[in-house]
Amino acid sequence: MKHNLFLFTTLLITAFSVHAQILNPVKWTTKTEKLSETQYNLIFEADIEEHWHLYSQNLPDGGPIPTEFNFDSIDKTDNFKLIGKVLESDYITAFDKVFEMDLNFFDNEATFTQKIELLNPDLKTITVDIAYQACDDERCIYPQKSVTFNLDGSVKQETKSLTEDNADLSNIFNLEDNQAEVKPDFTITDSETEAENEAKGLWVIFFTAFFLGFLVLLTPCVFPMIPMTVSFFTKQSKTRGQGIRNALLYGFFIIVIYTLLGTAISAIFGSNAMYEFSTGVIFNTIMFLALLIFAFSFLGAFEIMLPNSWVNKVDSGANKGGVVGIFFMALALAVVSFSCTFPIAGTALLDAATKGGIAPIISMLGFSSAIALPFALFAFFPSWLNSMPKSGGWLNTVKVVLGFLELAFAFKFLSMVDLVLEWHILTREVFLAIWIAIFGTLGLYLLGKIKLPHDSPLTHISVGRLCMALLALSFTVYMIPGLWGAPVELISGFPPPMSTNSESPYGVGNTKPAVYSGTNNVTELPEHAHYGPNNIIAFHDYEQGLAYAKKVNKPVMLDFTGLTCVNCRKMEEQVWVEEHVFNILNNDVVLISLYVDDRKKLPKDEQYESELTGNNVTTFGHKWLEFQQVRYNTNAQPLYVIQDTDGNDISKPVGYTPDADEYHDWLKAGVKRFKDKQ
Repeated sequence: MKHNLFLFTTLLITAFSVHAQILNPVKWTTKTEKLSETQYNLIFEADIEEHWHLYSQNLPDGGPIPTEFNFDSIDKTDNFKLIGKVLESDYITAFDKVFEMDLNFFDNEATFTQKIELLNPDLKTITVDIAYQACDDERCIYPQKSVTFNLDGSVKQETKSLTEDNADLSNIFNLEDNQAEVKPDFTITDSETEAENEAKGLWVIFFTAFFLGFLVLLTPCVFPMIPMTVSFFTKQSKTRGQGIRNALLYGFFIIVIYTLLGTAISAIFGSNAMYEFSTGVIFNTIMFLALLIFAFSFLGAFEIMLPNSWVNKVDSGANKGGVVGIFFMALALAVVSFSCTFPIAGTALLDAATKGGIAPIISMLGFSSAIALPFALFAFFPSWLNSMPKSGGWLNTVKVVLGFLELAFAFKFLSMVDLVLEWHILTREVFLAIWIAIFGTLGLYLLGKIKLPHDSPLTHISVGRLCMALLALSFTVYMIPGLWGAPVELISGFPPPMSTNSESPYGVGNTKPAVYSGTNNVTELPEHAHYGPNNIIAFHDYEQGLAYAKKVNKPVMLDFTGLTCVNCRKMEEQVWVEEHVFNILNNDVVLISLYVDDRKKLPKDEQYESELTGNNVTTFGHKWLEFQQVRYNTNAQPLYVIQDTDGNDISKPVGYTPDADEYHDWLKAGVKRFKDKQ
C-alpha cells in the first residue's frame, strides 16, 4: 500500500513471511432454487474471510482476474441451457491502491445466480468450475473450484477441497518419486509473530506522527506560544511546583484533545470504510483543493483563520482558571494553530485511519506528545527558555517550506483522481515535471533568489538554510532522470505508475525496455527462452528451463509469479534491479518464471483431471499453480526456490522479500550450495 505522508517520513519497508499452507479465504456453497418443472436458479454463495477481496465478473483490462463460471464441465447442450448471464450481488467500487485502478469487488460475502432451463429430465446434478482471484493487502491467490448442484433443491458444499496427501502428481510434472515428497523447511508465521509485526507497525505510526508534530512546533502558529505559555504558568503560580504541575496539566490536555480526535475517527470509520473513502474521487478532490488553499496561505497569499466567535468562546473558558481554565487554554492552542496543524495532522490521521484499529489513536498520541513535550520540559527547566531562538523571519521560512511541501502533495491527491477517472492528463511525466519545478523553486527560495510577501530582508544565508537548499536542489536533480524511465525509488508510489499512466511507458525517447548491463555471455536467446523482467533471460516452462540449466550446468531459480501479482512486480522493479541481485539472476542462475494465472490453454493431450482438487486442469496457469501446491504446500505468490539441475530443492523457499541485501544473501547461499555439490 502507498501512503500519503510527507516524503521524508515515508521510507518504510514491510517484509512478509511465507505461509506454508494452502490459503482458502473464499468458501463456496451452492443452492438450487426450483422455478418451474424445467427452470432452476443455480445460486453460488461465497463466504469471504476478513481483509480479503473477491473480484467481480466485470473488471477493466490490466487489473485482477474476474470471477468466471465454466458450465462446460459436462455437455450442457444435451442436458440444459443457460438463460441470460450470471447475475451477482451488489459489489463495492473503489480505487484500488494495489492495482492502481477503479475495481469492483466483494467483501465478506457475495452471491451469484445463473438461471437455466433443463433439457434432460433425468439430469440430477450439475458441476460447475469456478475460476477467480482473491487478494488481501499482502498477496493474491488464483484458485479454481468445482462445485456441484443437486437439482432436488438441497444445499451442497463444494465437492472437492485441497488436501496435502491425497494425490501424487509426479507423473504430470516429470518429478522423481523422492522429489514429490520434498517438504521444505518453511518459516511459518504464527500469531505471535503477526502480533509482533503489528506492534512494530504501531510504533512506526507513533514516531512518524511524533516527527510531524515536531514540525508543527516550528511553525509561526505554535512556536511563539511556548515561551509565552510556560512563562505564564511559572509567573502566575504561587510556587515552582504549582507552575510545573500546571504546565504538565496543560501538556496532558493537549494530548487528550488530539487523542480524542483519533479515537473518534477510529470509532466512526473502520479500515475498509476509511480506505474506500480515501480512494474516492470526491475525497481526493477535496484534499487537493484544501492542500492547495493551505499551500497558498503558507506562501503568503492570504491568511486562514477560524471564526472569531469560536476563538472568543475558547478564550472565555480559559479565563475561568483552575483545571477547567487550563483545559480551555490547551483547546485555544489547538484552535488558534488550526491553519498550521490541520494539513499535517490531517494527513497523518488519514494515513493511520486507512490501517484501521487503534492506529488513528496511536497517530494522534504521537503527534500531540511532540507538541506537549516542550511545555513540560521548559516548565521543569525554565532557564532553557533563554537559549531558545527568538521568533523572527526564520519562522516564516519554515512556514513557506511547509507551503511548498503541501503544494507538492496536493498533486498526489489530484493524480489519484486522474487515475480513477482515467483522464491520463496528470501522467507520470507531467507529475514529475511539476515536482521538479516545485522543489527546484524551493531550493532557489532558500538560497534567497526568490522572495515572497512576508519575507524579512535576507542579509546572509545560515548554514542550516544552505543545507536545506542543497537538499531541495539535490532532490530536484535526482527526479530528472525519472522522465527517461529511471525508477526514482525514493518517491516510489507518489508518481503515477509508468505501466498504466505514462506518455512513454519505457521512458522519454524509448520505444522498448532498456537493456540492463551484465556479464552474461549468452549472445542469443536459447531455444524456448525469452527476455523476462529487466531483460533477464527466462523460461516459462519448467521442463524446458530445467533442461537448459542441465546443459549450461547452472542452478535453477524457480519463480512462482502472476501476471496480476503486485508484490511480484515490486520485487522485479525494486529488488531485482539492485546490481548485486541482478548480477546473480543474470549470470549465475537459470530463471524459470511460472505464471499461475496464465490463461493460455494447455494442448488437448496435456489437459487432465486433477487428483488433487477434482478440477479440470486446462490452462498453463492452473498447471503451475497445482505444481506449487503439491510441491510446496502453498498457493501464495511470489515464491522463490533454488534447485539443482535434477530439480532437487537446495534452498528454503522464500516469498516477498523487499530487503535487497537479504534477498541477495539467500540467492548467494543457494548458488554456493549448488557449486559445493559439484
